[in-house]
Amino acid sequence: MKSVHKATKNSIFRYAIPLALVSALAVSTTAQAEEDASAYRETQLGLYVTAVEAYNMIQQDDDALLIDVRDPIEIKFTGFAEPTDIHVPWVLADRTQFDADAQTWPISRNTDFEAQIRSALEEHNAQENTPIIVMCRSGSTRSAPAADLIAEMGFSQVYSVSDGFEGGRLAEGDSAGVRARNGWRNSGLPWSYSVDPDVAWHADE
Repeated sequence: MKSVHKATKNSIFRYAIPLALVSALAVSTTAQAEEDASAYRETQLGLYVTAVEAYNMIQQDDDALLIDVRDPIEIKFTGFAEPTDIHVPWVLADRTQFDADAQTWPISRNTDFEAQIRSALEEHNAQENTPIIVMCRSGSTRSAPAADLIAEMGFSQVYSVSDGFEGGRLAEGDSAGVRARNGWRNSGLPWSYSVDPDVAWHADE
């Protein structure tokens, strides 16, 4: 598919370099460009799509599945991609504890992720070559390892959304630091603060 990037250990920089160039043009600081260029993490299969490419893939292939692996609390305040088929969080905020030093609630792995994602994929009758698109906030610490785990289950077409749902941070202006560049939410793609009850993750699943 023309809009999809496939990378191997020898060719990963064919994708990373264009991202870095785009980032350098979009922001005014080298540090910001470096952050954006390394925002996504390499996966075992080396398959990546931008949010726009993910949406196009979903429109062109009825079998393609979009998976959101963000915490439900995060989704509540930042929004949800409307075409999402499956929601299973990779990590969860532990609301029973508070880290006074970090001044926030700690997060921990969803220990039931593998069983929950396997069950959800079976419900959607996913096959070995079904296109599976995994999205988190920025395409790094959650969508990539989740994509790896799904690939280890035997699925061969597992993509990580490189710019995630929220995209990259603004480098200047009153909203500097806010994730408002690229990503699903900032690319004119369909999203909402409402979550489809049939898709929403439940803790007892």
